[in-house]
Amino acid sequence: MGTENNVKSLLDCHIIPALLQGLLSPDLKFIEACLRCLRTIFTSPVTPEELLYTDATVIPHLMALLSRSRYTQEYICQIFSHCCKGPDHQTILFNHGAVQNIAHLLTSVSYKVRMQALKCFSVLAFENPQVSMTLVNVLVDGELLPQIFVKMLQRDKPIEMQLTSAKCLTYMCRAGAIRTDDNCIVLKTLPCLVRMCSKERLLEERVEGAETLAYLIEPDVELQRIASITDHLIAMLADYFKYPSSVSAITDIKRLDHDLKHAHELRQAAFKLYASLGANDEDIRKKVSLGEGRPPVLTASRQGVTST
Repeated sequence: MGTENNVKSLLDCHIIPALLQGLLSPDLKFIEACLRCLRTIFTSPVTPEELLYTDATVIPHLMALLSRSRYTQEYICQIFSHCCKGPDHQTILFNHGAVQNIAHLLTSVSYKVRMQALKCFSVLAFENPQVSMTLVNVLVDGELLPQIFVKMLQRDKPIEMQLTSAKCLTYMCRAGAIRTDDNCIVLKTLPCLVRMCSKERLLEERVEGAETLAYLIEPDVELQRIASITDHLIAMLADYFKYPSSVSAITDIKRLDHDLKHAHELRQAAFKLYASLGANDEDIRKKVSLGEGRPPVLTASRQGVTST
């Protein structure tokens, strides 16, 4: 069931209704097996997300299954995070109690459960003021959700967790639920995202970090100024155009081949962040165009060279 053709064949055989029917079984192990299959199918790029929402009884039943085991929690949260594409899906999940049912999973003993719950909140909060305003007031074991997200930003946490927590706080901020001058944004989220832009991070992490940071600071001039002087960010972005700088830096040949094919994503992310940094402040624009962090395309244009 690993290839896209395998998934297409299963979809043609109406596998999703059969697996959803299996979720009604009294056998927990069988339910977990059905959910594991559903996760594989719904996370495939060939599966339309709408298939999760066709039957109105499916979402409330999945919510009820969240309490059964750590495996049901992991699989269901992963299905939700992959199938929540836009405000309509956010509303359906929100109205069926996604926030209340998933919030306590952030303190699970299972790292996989915590991560999938975190990813759920990032897709639920994205450009959604209603969800974001709800999240900011949710208590889990006596702590507000933003405080839990901040703890997950700490350097000793896995990079995936740091990045996803930063995205949650970024989306809540952009949705108006957290002020741009709140310490959790200025002192925690922004520095975390700048760290993700370091050349020590993997390509995907650098891309995600730069794009999320660009989104966070885009409307706020003060955040733009703070970002521009944090950890030599502007100079750091110049490395996005020199990647990979040497073959010896990446010993895994498959990793090197992957990164060479996706290096353009780094450049695109860098340009997005340059645009956000210089959106409102002329001094920052000068730093970008005249300083050591200027993109090579700007260097070339200043020398009268036309880029092809």
